[in-house]
Amino acid sequence: MDFWQFAGSYWWLIFPLMALAGGAARSWERSAKRRHERRLEVLHAKAELKAAQAEAKAAQAESRNRGRQQVMAAASAPAEPSHEQQLERLFTAHDAVTKRWLEYELDVAKLIAFPAMSDGRQPLTAAFLRAKKVADRLRPASAKTRLSPDELTEYRNAVTDYEVAFDVAERDARRLRDSSFTEAERKRLGTAKQLLTVAVDQAATPAERQIAYKRVREELDGLISLSDGAVEVLEKKVALQLPSADGSA
Repeated sequence: MDFWQFAGSYWWLIFPLMALAGGAARSWERSAKRRHERRLEVLHAKAELKAAQAEAKAAQAESRNRGRQQVMAAASAPAEPSHEQQLERLFTAHDAVTKRWLEYELDVAKLIAFPAMSDGRQPLTAAFLRAKKVADRLRPASAKTRLSPDELTEYRNAVTDYEVAFDVAERDARRLRDSSFTEAERKRLGTAKQLLTVAVDQAATPAERQIAYKRVREELDGLISLSDGAVEVLEKKVALQLPSADGSA
């Protein structure tokens, strides 16, 4: 009875009480929302931390793997050749080209077949002879000679130029053959080639070989310039076919 009398007398209190209850509910809701947001922030931060840790571990593993590969590559890679070994290799390449050139320079038969190799008027032959002169000038006295890095590079480049120039000149000489000569000059070259075969033929008589040798020199005179070395080699070949003083071959 008292409650209902109180309620009937103070019914208007329901509105402030409802307002207080609504404010409390909204405050609790905001607090819950903030707690939820903080929880999400914490979870997000933890996820970022784990991702960063995983990325750091992967980077470390990759770095260690790369380091092992570099060590293994360095261990398996051949040691850089010494200064002396580099010079020896260059000498070998240098001498190989010179040997190929001397096969033309000292062999009259090859000079007749490829006359451009002895003709300094041919541009490519002249270029080869210049490259040879440079390589020979820069060549050290021995593999023990100490060269500066620049000097070693200069000699290496000279040897390379020497090799290339010879290859180009040789291909051109084989292409040209006797095409730069007139018809009459080509006939003289053909005659010299035939006589050269007789000059070194054991079946020919000494007189025939001597005459053939002299005719070879005559036919080539003015056409091909024979080096002193080529003449000396040819004379030795002819002399080997001639009988000695006691009549033995």
